[in-house]
Amino acid sequence: MFDLANPPADFVENPFPHYDDLVRKAPVCPQPDGSYLLARHADLSAIYRDVSLYKSDKKAAFAPKFGAGSPLFEHHTTSLVFNDPPLHTRVRRIMTSALTPKALKRMEPGLVATVDELLAGMSRAPDLIEDFAATIPIQVIGNLLDVPMAERGPLRDWSLAILGALEPTLTDTQLARGHQAVTEFRQYLQGLIAQRRRCPGDPETDVLTRLIQGDDRGNLSETELIHNCIFILNAGHETTTNLIGNGLALLHDHPDQKALLRGDAALIDSAVEEVLRFRSPNQFGNRETARDTVLGGYRIPAGTNLHLCIGAANRDPDVFDHPTVFDITRHPNRHLAFAGGPHVCVGLTLARMEGRIALQRFLARYPNYDITDRQLGGRIRFRGYAALTARLTS
Repeated sequence: MFDLANPPADFVENPFPHYDDLVRKAPVCPQPDGSYLLARHADLSAIYRDVSLYKSDKKAAFAPKFGAGSPLFEHHTTSLVFNDPPLHTRVRRIMTSALTPKALKRMEPGLVATVDELLAGMSRAPDLIEDFAATIPIQVIGNLLDVPMAERGPLRDWSLAILGALEPTLTDTQLARGHQAVTEFRQYLQGLIAQRRRCPGDPETDVLTRLIQGDDRGNLSETELIHNCIFILNAGHETTTNLIGNGLALLHDHPDQKALLRGDAALIDSAVEEVLRFRSPNQFGNRETARDTVLGGYRIPAGTNLHLCIGAANRDPDVFDHPTVFDITRHPNRHLAFAGGPHVCVGLTLARMEGRIALQRFLARYPNYDITDRQLGGRIRFRGYAALTARLTS
């Protein structure tokens, strides 16, 4: 039996053969703790759509993991991703209204300028994560919340510590680091929110002002406001960093696909989608059963935690032809990198835009880049690199 809490020794380095085995042999895989791991695309798609049978609320699962009332517990049980209506509906409606196609179009020139500035300032042997992939979403989200440029330094470390606490198992050090990050981030946001209440920004461009003002159906509480600002940073930073970093690594490792993209710029959108499928930035999601149900022949009682293996579902041969092949021309590409249903990622269009601009402009400036060293992030839930050292030539 595959045990997510005690995976094989090579799983973090290369989970993909294990994913393929799960899809073929154990698409509904019972876990020793009573939870279930699901690997089939059809099961994940159905679960994402059925919000009455499958809950996103994680209070029962997170209380023993983080400690009821702890900083991490308060954050992860208040933020958008681990909530059901009515909180999920209220917060998502406000966020969506700030990320309209018109708003994103207005953001694009600034994003292009940010990417070009980073590219122009690179050394000939940069770390493509630290110097490029991770910097882009921090600047974009910093701009969305109008965080002063001089105050953005801690944002990435806070995000990594808080999201790192979502791993299946934690050390005492990881847990303490996560609690500290939430506490420090909360203290920072309390000051930023107080300042923004005194001097509101333009709600058309300042998401924090929009969240503070709420909408015609009401306002968020202070706790809801703080933790969903943290969520905006965490969700937008980690996944987009991994999208860009994974994309650069995959194109480097598949020179035929890189040459194809360089020869036809119109393939950039499908290339981004294939990166999202082949190396999903977020490898796992979670749901909890609200009622007794049956999956894959197993009777699963209410209150059971389900691990949704996005990384495996995106390699399901029932959905994808030649799923182990990286193919930037793939169409259709019904991947689940952004989840699905009412909880589909609220920032998916922004993430796609960041990935498209970053990869396209990087290749245009440094088409012959060579990755000389790489370090994986070392996590199970999120798939990406901690470092990608490169040698750049024009």
